[in-house]
Amino acid sequence: MKTNKLILAEKSLKGISFGDAFGESFFGEESLMKNQIHQKILPESLLDFTDDTIMAIAVFKSLEKFGEINQDFLAEEFTKNYYLDVNRGYGPSMHQYFRAVKSGENWKEVSYSKFEGQGSMGNGGAMRASVMGGYFYDDLDKLKLNAELSCEVTHANKEAIEGTKTIALAAAFAIQEKLGTIQLNQREFIQKIQNELDDSDMKSKLNKVLYLEGNPSIELLVKTLGNGTKMTAQDTVPIVIWMISRYRNNFEECLWNTVSALGDRDTTCAMAGGISALCGDENTIPQWTKNVENWKKSEFYEN
Repeated sequence: MKTNKLILAEKSLKGISFGDAFGESFFGEESLMKNQIHQKILPESLLDFTDDTIMAIAVFKSLEKFGEINQDFLAEEFTKNYYLDVNRGYGPSMHQYFRAVKSGENWKEVSYSKFEGQGSMGNGGAMRASVMGGYFYDDLDKLKLNAELSCEVTHANKEAIEGTKTIALAAAFAIQEKLGTIQLNQREFIQKIQNELDDSDMKSKLNKVLYLEGNPSIELLVKTLGNGTKMTAQDTVPIVIWMISRYRNNFEECLWNTVSALGDRDTTCAMAGGISALCGDENTIPQWTKNVENWKKSEFYEN
């Protein structure tokens, strides 16, 4: 029997897959994409998910099997799933990572060797983090530890880890709100996350999120917070937190606003979807989600 925590983690994973497939469908000629977003027209697409969801599946399987992040298991699952389909949107750094691990190198040495020993500060740890927020929503110490363990397997840099914790914390607080144990306005939501982070560029960047009040244009949001174009956690997570702080209770509205920033849109929408699915009203989940590739019936989960 599934625990309540696993049900929440599964709900988040479903939201990740929806957001991931949704965002991925908006890669195309920019003016056309902007026009379709403005009119809220979903491009004709297979609505298949990318590496964002595939790696989140491995995180879920670790929670399902061990009740925590088992790093060796996670590295093994990541690698196995990568070789099931290498054409799922993995970045150049990840292609190198999996080839090294497959050849027998230790995952930890590979992860820490990136960028002259600094480790990658990419957004890959954060894109799969809301699943842990669902599972550890009532124990923030365990949440932060497991978020770090999950991120370290592929992205050992402190900024990537803090970005992963940020998304996991946002998911946890979204659940706590849904359960009625806390009630937060937009600024309080951001500050509550920020208070749990270690000193870092990520924590500092959330100050910019805090003070973008009113109705800033999407151009100003992207200029100030980024949109994932640089593929770093600091360039991706802040705009997601801004979107979540404002639109988290409406799943569809949250995704449309998030995708309007363009950039690394499958990843930003995966993050937003994984959090909003935990707190958004059920009637805000659109019909098109029924056409999204089913992660539970995929070879990535069933293998």
